[in-house]
Amino acid sequence: MQVVATAGHVDHGKSTLVRALTGMEPDRIPEERRRGMTIDLGFAWTRLPSGQVLAFVDVPGHERFVPNMLAGIGPVPAALLVVAADEGWMPQSAEHLAALDALGVRHGLLVVTRTDLADPTAATAQARTEIAASSLGPVETVAVSGTTGAGLPELRAALDRLAARLPVPDPAAAVRLWVDRAFTVRGSGTVLTGTLGAGTLRIGDELELTGSGKSGGGQRVRLRGLQALGNPVSQVAGVARVAVNLRGVAREQVGRGDALLTPGRFERTDVLDVRLHGDPVAELPAEVTLHVGSAAVTARVRPLGVDTARLRLDRQLPLRIGDRALLRDPGRRHVAGGVTVLDVVPPELRRRGAAAVRATVLAGLDGRPDESAELARRGLVRRADLERMGVSVTTAPVAGGWHADPGHWRDLGRRLVDEVTRWARAHPLEPGMPVETARRLLELPDRALVEALVAAPLVNRGGRIAPGGATGTLPEPVARAVRRVGAELAGRPFGAPEAARLAEFGLGHREIGAAVRAGVLLRLADNVVLLPDAPERAIQVLADLPQPFTLSTARQALGTTRRVAVPLLELLDRRGATRRLPDDARIVLAGAGEPPAVPANGSR
Repeated sequence: MQVVATAGHVDHGKSTLVRALTGMEPDRIPEERRRGMTIDLGFAWTRLPSGQVLAFVDVPGHERFVPNMLAGIGPVPAALLVVAADEGWMPQSAEHLAALDALGVRHGLLVVTRTDLADPTAATAQARTEIAASSLGPVETVAVSGTTGAGLPELRAALDRLAARLPVPDPAAAVRLWVDRAFTVRGSGTVLTGTLGAGTLRIGDELELTGSGKSGGGQRVRLRGLQALGNPVSQVAGVARVAVNLRGVAREQVGRGDALLTPGRFERTDVLDVRLHGDPVAELPAEVTLHVGSAAVTARVRPLGVDTARLRLDRQLPLRIGDRALLRDPGRRHVAGGVTVLDVVPPELRRRGAAAVRATVLAGLDGRPDESAELARRGLVRRADLERMGVSVTTAPVAGGWHADPGHWRDLGRRLVDEVTRWARAHPLEPGMPVETARRLLELPDRALVEALVAAPLVNRGGRIAPGGATGTLPEPVARAVRRVGAELAGRPFGAPEAARLAEFGLGHREIGAAVRAGVLLRLADNVVLLPDAPERAIQVLADLPQPFTLSTARQALGTTRRVAVPLLELLDRRGATRRLPDDARIVLAGAGEPPAVPANGSR
């Protein structure tokens, strides 16, 4: 299926043409039929000679109903521009073309109607000239009479050629269905209709429904029923006209301009930076109406350069980088121009000069989603945030769901080394900089980023980041105290000083920790310290004992107390130098001091 919208001046025969092509009545409101004038959107479809199904969104032509017209053309990929042979190019012909041009519509067909009333030559020439200067460019032209049927076969063939040229959207793309109608069906509940531009809808899908309130909504809903071209279907892929039946949604909760979305795939924003294609930004009024999809919202304009601006919307909309929208001056009823969305998560402009800097940045943006460019501007971004902006992510994350600009990531690594080095000098007795402190200093949003940045020459010791290897020079009072410990252990290497003696030397918990990290003391337990070579010296002593040996035997051989012997032997067990037997005796393992072999009976 493909979908096209009609466009053109009031009473130029748009609805008559749709009726003749489809055999269906697009004017669904009684008042429209009574007045003979389209007021709101109408819908119909037909099968073309190739077998392709083409759906029409029939829009009103009167200037009073331009907002309705814009809701109809916003989501569609192509337009059928209708001009009457007897009247030629008219004001709403121009405004409708301006709207198509503003939205960047590139596919269309010119149909000159009422050829039974006048020669179409003059009307055709002027219309082709006007259209060629728009985003549509040169278009195929067909002259018809909806009354007599003349030219309709040629029009069907031309529509076939148009449909064949239209791009085929990705059925796996995220869904964004702009709602153009909402109504209630007895026994079914709330039904929404719209033009599905890409992606696939399936019964049972969970989607996100944006609301019309100030917050922009965000309610999760489930598809209860699905129709395409009036027939129930289990799934449908874009482009298509669809009607969806939602479970648990009241009619009052939804209306034109809302959207059904794939959850988590679109950024709901009320502040965006755009490039204007049309009137100069400086000539825009302070408030305009932004039309995108089927939505129309008030936007306050802040110029940021010659053709770029910041728009602040009166409610959130689901937008992505690269989206096309239209600005209309409601006071003058004038299409001010189209806009390309450059940023849906722009930075705040609070500091002096920030607006000028931002204008320079925007001047270099082209509205195409680009991962490397977004990372370069933002430094660090979550994958989910990039995807909501419309950016395809191909790089590997640096931590969790975070992606980083390579240059920014390297700079953060250098800054972390500098900060940790400064911290180590300023806090020599601390085991290292807390990860949370590093996160605040680097102004990072997540501790996981800090932990991922830790690399040589840094190490992460249980949530503390420190320089690897030696931790630097100990403060002189601590170094002097360690020398006194060494002197005391010189004659009795396993006679660890008591806590009171350590305190007398000036070694408290923090000082001992610093000495242990510096590799000049070995801590066996709280306030039980020896020199670093104590385990090796102990193995030499224990290897000469009859194997196996008891704790008491080891204590006596080492010339120490249980306070020292118990944690020392446990350390040797953990290092694999000794093994504890079921009866609590121990043996020195081969290679840890080369003890003699132990006979099977356990005696030497």
